[in-house]
Amino acid sequence: MTETLTHNVNLTDTAREKVKALIDAEGNDELRLRIDVKTGGCSGFIYQLYFDEIVEENDAVREFDGVEVVVNFKSVPYLDGASIDYEDSIQKQGFTIDNPNAQSTCACGDSFS
Repeated sequence: MTETLTHNVNLTDTAREKVKALIDAEGNDELRLRIDVKTGGCSGFIYQLYFDEIVEENDAVREFDGVEVVVNFKSVPYLDGASIDYEDSIQKQGFTIDNPNAQSTCACGDSFS
């Protein structure tokens, strides 16, 4: 039996509620929120947030009141202590990531170094 790895990414209550609502709308209880860090973007790395049914053996998983957040093991160090929130205002709608490991970010907010 293998031990499931965990991570130190936080999900705010607002983000958890939005993720839960989106999963409910999809009608698939097997979906989890996945966050990965990939090379690219104007600052060197980009965040990818998406729903995934698959949890690989080396993924790190953490549950937030019924919502699982999955992080690829290679992305865990880049996201240590990061917080995912959801903003729904007249100026912006969508998920945001506050990452204490990001030394700089670009204007779009999707890329960091």
